[in-house]
Amino acid sequence: MDYGKEKEYLFMLSHVTGLGTILIRRLGDFFGSYECAWKCKNQDLNKTHILNEKRQDAFWEWHKKEDELRLEYEQLEQKKIRYVAHFEEEYPKRLIPYRDAPAGLFVKGKLPDEQAPSVAIVGARNCTEYGKQAAEYLAYELAAQGIRILSGLALGVDKAAHEGCLRAGGKTFAVMGCGVNICYPRENYRLYTEIEATGGIISEFVPGTSPVAMNFPMRNRIISGLADAVIIAEAREKSGSLITGDLALEQGKEVFALPGRINDPLSAGCNRLLQMGAAVCLGPKDVLDFFGLDTSVTLRENKNSENRLAKREKLVYSFIDSRPKSLEEIVTFCQIPVAEVLESLMTLELSGYIQSCGNQNYCRKM
Repeated sequence: MDYGKEKEYLFMLSHVTGLGTILIRRLGDFFGSYECAWKCKNQDLNKTHILNEKRQDAFWEWHKKEDELRLEYEQLEQKKIRYVAHFEEEYPKRLIPYRDAPAGLFVKGKLPDEQAPSVAIVGARNCTEYGKQAAEYLAYELAAQGIRILSGLALGVDKAAHEGCLRAGGKTFAVMGCGVNICYPRENYRLYTEIEATGGIISEFVPGTSPVAMNFPMRNRIISGLADAVIIAEAREKSGSLITGDLALEQGKEVFALPGRINDPLSAGCNRLLQMGAAVCLGPKDVLDFFGLDTSVTLRENKNSENRLAKREKLVYSFIDSRPKSLEEIVTFCQIPVAEVLESLMTLELSGYIQSCGNQNYCRKM
C-alpha cells in the first residue's frame, strides 16, 4: 500500500461534512483503503450502509472539489502545517487505544514527546484570580520538572497554564477546537505564536475550520488522551472542563481536582469529580508524586519568609488571601491610615507577596 497516497486521500475524506473519525475509518476498512473509499462508485457506497443520505450528498459534493483539495494538501508545508495520519510512526501512541482517536492530526510546531510525562491543566474561562494563579503555579512547577503541559488556549485557566509553563522554560501544547491556522481567541495571538515556537498547536479539524461551539467538546478527548494526568483547576457543573475530566476518567487517566467551597459555582465541577474518585490536588507535589519524581530539592515554594516582614506589612498581609480584597476592606481591617496601607501594599507587591487584581483590589501571590 502506498501510504503517501493513503494520507492524501484521508486528508480529502476528512473534509467531507458530517464524516467524523469513526465513519472515515469504517469506510477505509470496508473498501480496504482510503484511496478506494474515495474512488468508490455510488452504488458501492450505498451498499456499505455506513453513510446516511445527507452524508452521501456531502461526499459527492466534495468529490467535485478534488483538485482544490489536492492543491490545499500540497500547500500544507508552505503554511508550516504537518498532517499526521493514524497509521504513521509519528502519530501519538497515547491516542491509539481509543476507538474515537482522530484519523489524522494537523500540527504546527511539534507533537508531545512520547517519552516525557504530560499533564493537561484545564478549567473555567471566567475563572477567579485564585484559579488563574493556581493553574499558572502548577504549570510552572510541573514544567520545571520536565513535564509537558497540555491545554486548550482558552482564556482563563488554559491561558494561565500555558503561560506558567512557558515562564518555566517548558514545552506546552494547545489542542484547538478550530483549524491550527486560526488563533482562537484572537487576544491570545502572542501566546499562540510562543506555543508554536516552543511546543505545538494541534487539531483534528482541517485548516480554516471556524471555532464553532460543537468542536470544543470534541477536542477535549484529545487533550485528555494525550495526557498522563489531568488537573481540573476550576469548573462549573456541565462545563467543558468537567467533560474533559469525565473523559479522562473513562480513559483510565489520573484526574486531579482543586477542592473548593461548596457554595462556589466555579468549584462545583471539581467537588463533583472529587466525589467520583478524582485525586485531591493540594499542590504540585501531589502530581509529582504520581509520576514518582523527587520533590525534595527542586520544588520552589514561596521563598519569602513572612517573618522577615515589618510589623505593619505583616498586619496588611495577614488580611489578604486568595480572594481579591479592596483597599477599603484592607484599611477597615488594619485600622491604619490609607497612605500607610498603600505604602505597605506597594512593599508587599514589589517583594512578590501579593499582586494587584485591578481597581485597587489585591490578593496573595502563589
